[in-house]
Amino acid sequence: MDVGTEDRARYYPYEVDLGEDPDRLVLNMGPQHPSTHGVMRLVLELDGETVLRATPVVGYLHTGIEKTAEGKLYSQAVTLTDRMDYLAPLSTNLVYVLAAEKLLDVDVPERVQDIRVLMTELTRLNSHLVWLGTHANDIGAVTMLLFTFRERERILDIFEEITGQRMMTSYFRIGGLAADLPESGIREEVKGFLDEFPSKMEEYDILLKENPIWLKRTVGVCPISAQDAIDLGVTGPILRACGVEHDTRRSEPYSGYDRYDFDIPTQEEGDIYARYLVRMEEMRQSTRICRQALEKIPDKGPWHIEDFKIFPPPRKRLGTSMEAMIHHFKIYTDGIIPPKGSVYQAIESPKGEIGCYLVSDGSSKPWRVRFRPPCFVNLQALPKMIEGQLLADVVAAIGSIDIVLGEIDR
Repeated sequence: MDVGTEDRARYYPYEVDLGEDPDRLVLNMGPQHPSTHGVMRLVLELDGETVLRATPVVGYLHTGIEKTAEGKLYSQAVTLTDRMDYLAPLSTNLVYVLAAEKLLDVDVPERVQDIRVLMTELTRLNSHLVWLGTHANDIGAVTMLLFTFRERERILDIFEEITGQRMMTSYFRIGGLAADLPESGIREEVKGFLDEFPSKMEEYDILLKENPIWLKRTVGVCPISAQDAIDLGVTGPILRACGVEHDTRRSEPYSGYDRYDFDIPTQEEGDIYARYLVRMEEMRQSTRICRQALEKIPDKGPWHIEDFKIFPPPRKRLGTSMEAMIHHFKIYTDGIIPPKGSVYQAIESPKGEIGCYLVSDGSSKPWRVRFRPPCFVNLQALPKMIEGQLLADVVAAIGSIDIVLGEIDR
């Protein structure tokens, strides 16, 4: 294509004028690079092996989830949310249903809250295990990938037992859960995993924590200051690795997290090693929370609210007459109709604060659905981390921020 001078900026927005310096060049990393963790592209301006400027380019995986949700009933949009972060589907499930429940001004039973806490903390473990395995693999510690996926498989088995689905797990519903916990065996399975997991964490520490190669690739590498992190809106483990003790579960408790005892791990250095230490301790704290949730959940009790305009009852609750069947069908097809208004709900996902903004125009479909995705916001910090660092450290920095492109390009 013959592009005129006036249009070059539009067609080539990442072109760099290198002037007469023969040591400077532009390197295109991605969008097919295996270590960009999805179809992300980085345009790197280099002086030898030093990164002078970095420009993340996203949009290659745009799914249109937010716009699609606006054409669905409130209850139908739930299953779209677990496609955003495929490693933490129940976290995005939770933030959406909490926003919808806030819009409807309903409170779910305490037993439902505790089951949600258990499932989302297992989700945090699932996400962090994949992060640890893939991050270590990117840097060269291939064995870690095999170890972490061994434990992750146990978690996916639990998800399958409870929800029927291993990945893209959709279990939370507006007003309750998709189904009650299985009647037998699940508590023992979860408890067995929680009892064994601390010993597996010790194995991870033996392999990495004082490994001289791991230390050289992470300690003091690609740091970011607390002030820069705050200015860029960074949340989650990256922010806490800078010494900022912020966790939405503690600052704005939801789903009964104020009834749980847990610590918020922090580090001061803000480098890749600090992010590693924070996430490792977060897995220990999530295990601690899961134990408490398992003790709090009674064997029997309500798993949804009793307002049938919000949570449709099983058909057997209404009977088998034609009139009852028509009524049941009408509840599903008419959908939930909240009052006009807007709400914002935030939770602490494995990657950081994820928020959901809902606007209701008084119909059965949301007028606007907007997510505040932590991966998208945290990606803003990547140039600050890698500019001035070596090209060899770029892959380590990308792994340390733990991005999922499905959430970034939603």
